Amino acid sequence: MSAMSIAATGMQAQQLNVEVISNNIANMNTTGYKEQQPEFEDLLYQNLRRVGATSSDANTIVPAGIQLGTGVNTGAVYRITTQGTLQSTGNALDVAIQGQGYFQVLMPNKQTAYTRAGSFQLSPQGQIVTQDGYTVEPGITVPQNATAISIDSTGQVQASIPGQVAPQVVGQLTLATFYNDAGLQAIGNNLLLQTAASGAPVTAAPGSTGFGTIQEGFLESSNVNPVQEITNLITAQRAYEMNSKVITVADQMMQDINQL
Repeated sequence: MSAMSIAATGMQAQQLNVEVISNNIANMNTTGYKEQQPEFEDLLYQNLRRVGATSSDANTIVPAGIQLGTGVNTGAVYRITTQGTLQSTGNALDVAIQGQGYFQVLMPNKQTAYTRAGSFQLSPQGQIVTQDGYTVEPGITVPQNATAISIDSTGQVQASIPGQVAPQVVGQLTLATFYNDAGLQAIGNNLLLQTAASGAPVTAAPGSTGFGTIQEGFLESSNVNPVQEITNLITAQRAYEMNSKVITVADQMMQDINQL
């Protein structure tokens, strides 16, 4: 009886579903976090009577056949990259992306990572860095005597210098986009890495064609919908219970056979 093994794959799939949902709920307040969603696919089928096979010498064709499925498998867990709500912070170094694109971050191993979390700060040398101290590319240094910093919608960073009437341009933030955002590899700390599936990044200034703009003094919140996640959690729980019920029924049927 294959019902027990089929139901077991269903329980494993729903267990993974619950794990994905729990991660979404845990990150509902994480800056720039994108909701994840599992994609399931059916497994191979057993052909007890092949569809389209010849059923007689008169070349009559079997119209439907008999195919028995063997369960379910998780095909992928992908990110939903819809825009998160922008939350005002009033901090000049908090910047959010309105639209497409990722900030570029230089890792300690000299590898470039990508993020939607724009909660930046200044290093002891005056460079704009992430909360972990990683340099935000292309590497912008603010003068030590600057009294104020501003970042416009196109990513141009300006600093107010004593004795100068007009603000001084100290750098230009750029954004990166990918043909397949879902192909980026998450490594934690709100960072993503380029992979063969994502394709090579295309970089440009914010506001360019196909790129979002910068909103100074805002942070992009998670795009997780708590109500929808709770609904998904209840659905996954019910599906898990039904699969476990199938195993119980299959076991009882086997006991009945053994008692004959």
